[in-house]
Parts: sequence; structure tokens; C-alpha cells
Amino acid sequence: MRDRIGAPCLLVALLVACCPAPLRAETPDSDPKAVEIADQVMKALGGKSHWENMPCIAWTFESAVGDTMRPGGRRHLWDKRNGWHRVAGRNRQGQSYVIVNRMDRPEEGKAWIDGVAIEGDSLQKLLKRGKSLWTNDTYWMLMPYKLRDPGVRLKYDGEAKEGGVTYDKVALSFEKVGETPGDHYWIYVNRANHRIEKWDFVLQGDQPPPNTWTWEGWEQHSGMWFPTAHRSGNMMLYTHAVETMAEPPAKAFSAP
Repeated sequence: MRDRIGAPCLLVALLVACCPAPLRAETPDSDPKAVEIADQVMKALGGKSHWENMPCIAWTFESAVGDTMRPGGRRHLWDKRNGWHRVAGRNRQGQSYVIVNRMDRPEEGKAWIDGVAIEGDSLQKLLKRGKSLWTNDTYWMLMPYKLRDPGVRLKYDGEAKEGGVTYDKVALSFEKVGETPGDHYWIYVNRANHRIEKWDFVLQGDQPPPNTWTWEGWEQHSGMWFPTAHRSGNMMLYTHAVETMAEPPAKAFSAP
């Protein structure tokens, strides 16, 4: 499993998420039927108003193979209202790290390794790492909320039936957005509940067949639904321990 698995670098979309705009498709050639399905997904998640008014969210990103948790888990905190992000975990050397970055100004932020403040070029490298972790980990959790973001092209790709469930399949591609605009995704939306229950993807530079992962373990927080687990064979990826809050903890973005 690559660290960036399934993560397009939707920087423009992230900036829009920090400064909510009316829900609309910005890519002119999106398929009207696919756009309609995306709107149904948003409504089933809790609606545009709940999403736009959510001030702050935290969650933990981890992965496992079989029953064994893999190292590299991290805790995210996003002040959605003000655009600050914090990620904390342990690096490959076993050192604790905290990275704080501002979404609309990627070069602005702070970082600490084992509680020691990092400066200069090393800080900029860590801020870049923080952005990469954000891009990967948020897409696994928040992609359903971002189907109508600028630069996302939606195409209806037909009906699929599995185990008595009928899905609408929607293809996602990206127009001049981020570092890997060649990524391609196909989401499977349960027609009965308008919930995304799995996706296929082929990342830029890869060849078919696509990777397939489930979207499951949905939990409701502050009127919105979030996935907490994804499965592919014996591999699991978790976006769990979700917590929504009115305000971030004191000093969350100024101290380790």
C-alpha cells in the first residue's frame, strides 16, 4: 500500500473546502446524470448546509494487514472554518512529530520532532509532508463531500448489480487540478440509500486493472455521515475515532 494510495492532489478543491462556496459543478462537461447522483450523495451524507457549517473535525488514519496494525498511523485535526490543519504521529525512526500547516498558504506553518521546533529548509520539507498526508488521508474520508469540487469531472458509467444491490457507477477524473491529474476513480453508489459503498481507482502512472476498496463502517457525527473503514482483500484502512467540535483545542495549532 503506497502512502498516497487513492489520493489525487486536489489543492484547488481543498481551498474551496476551506472557503465554502455554493454547491455546483465547476467542470462544464460533467454528465448531468452523474451530477444528479453526486447531489443525492451529498443529501444522504447530511446535506450541504451541515457540511459547510461544520467548524472543526478530527480523526485517526491507520492501516492493517490481517490482524496486524501497521506503523505510521496519524491523528488529524482540521479547523475547517479558518483553514488550519494539524497532523501528529510517529515517523519511521520512531520519533513523534507534529506538523501544523495552513491550507491556503502551504509554506506557512510549524513543526516539531520529539517536541523540538524545526526551522528553515527542514521545516518546509515537513510542511510539504503534512500537505501530502492531508491530501491522502482526507480523500479516503471526505471524498463523498467533494464530488462537486472545482476541477472534478463526473461521468455516469452505468448500472452495476452485486449481491442483490443495484449501484450507479460514476467515473471521476480531474481537469488541471493538483499534482496527479491523471488519477481515475469509479465510485459505486447504492441506489437505495445513495451511499458510496466501494470505489475502483487507477492512479496516474499505473496500469489497469484498478484497485478496489470498500467504503464501510459509516458513523454519524453532528448530522453528517463519515466512513471509518475500507477493505481490500486482507488489507484494512481506517479513518476512525471521528470527532466533530465547535472549536479546536487550545494551542492545537501553536504547540506540540
